[in-house]
Amino acid sequence: MTSQPTPKDSTPSSAQGPLLSVRDLHVHFHSGGGLLGGPARTVKAVDGVSFDIGTGQTLGVVGESGSGKTTIGRALLRLIPATSGSVSYQGTDVLSAGPGALRKLRQDMQIIFQDPSGSLNPRMRIRQIIAEPLEVHGLAKGNDIDSLVGELLERCGMPRSAADRYPHEFSGGQKQRIGIARALAVKPKFIVCDEPTSALDVSIQSQIINLLRDLQEEFELSYLFISHDMAVVRHMCERIAVMYKGKMVEEGERDQILYDPQHEYTKRLLSSVPRTDRAVS
Repeated sequence: MTSQPTPKDSTPSSAQGPLLSVRDLHVHFHSGGGLLGGPARTVKAVDGVSFDIGTGQTLGVVGESGSGKTTIGRALLRLIPATSGSVSYQGTDVLSAGPGALRKLRQDMQIIFQDPSGSLNPRMRIRQIIAEPLEVHGLAKGNDIDSLVGELLERCGMPRSAADRYPHEFSGGQKQRIGIARALAVKPKFIVCDEPTSALDVSIQSQIINLLRDLQEEFELSYLFISHDMAVVRHMCERIAVMYKGKMVEEGERDQILYDPQHEYTKRLLSSVPRTDRAVS
């Protein structure tokens, strides 16, 4: 990994309040019973989670597989339904937003998926993939679209000529750069980064993390950065929340979580990570 970022102000709100505010979020899945038979069962994937994210800030959500990390990110964007709780984005109630408000939210709130190969349509050229959100939201037409696609590719470290090719012609790291360019196309303010480096080689992980940090600085983006890798979160986030069995068992500033953890699960999680660094001053 490269050198660690200088921490920003860790207070997650401005004078106008946080960009995103989540309170007592629950996401439950039900199985069995009814026509399918078998005992009825409820899985509490997310069980009463609350947090805030301020403008230009990153909250890292870390935990083992099945802890509920990805479910939180998808529920925030209404990619899956929440059971109860509230999600407020700049004062707008995300969970009850109607079609018009939800359309605007989809522009402001984007996602970068874990698997870049699965998130890019193999039948579409890169130009079409990146242009699609521009067209859906009416942000550009005609030649302006080609120009914007080229600019987005270059900003994410790809040549403009990539626009004429198909996803299978690129490596995993290049596909993730294309996915980031697509997310940036609609000029969002908040991005859910759903394990965006876990499918990549370690050397490529550093490049993608540096790109995300540079873009955050340039566009004042806010991130919910989901990962199972504490080492990656250490380099990316000012604040860290630890998930365990659907609950946020600990949240705080990066150095507090890394060097003075309070919860036993956090301590176990950290004990599995090689420690060659020192606390950030």
